[in-house]
Amino acid sequence: MSLVGPRPDIPGYYDKLKGDDRLILQLKPGITGYASLKFVNEEKLLAQQEDPISYNDTVLFPQKVKLNLEYYREVSFTTDIKILFKTILLPFYH
Repeated sequence: MSLVGPRPDIPGYYDKLKGDDRLILQLKPGITGYASLKFVNEEKLLAQQEDPISYNDTVLFPQKVKLNLEYYREVSFTTDIKILFKTILLPFYH
């Protein structure tokens, strides 16, 4: 596990990835990342949905994959520092 990288998701979801989306499987899982920052209130968001599983399948998970793929394409020490800095500051903006 790394400090920055994709958070593990519900078992079985990553098995469904196809094409370039599978590139994120090469990343070490992390404690924080773009998707973690964007969906910091994921539980609350899902609790507001009539069908949370469908919402996760059609909205959240695809967005997480897109964000993790973005991280894959720009992974660097500078990117990691930027994400860590945003993670540290997150409580002050939520």
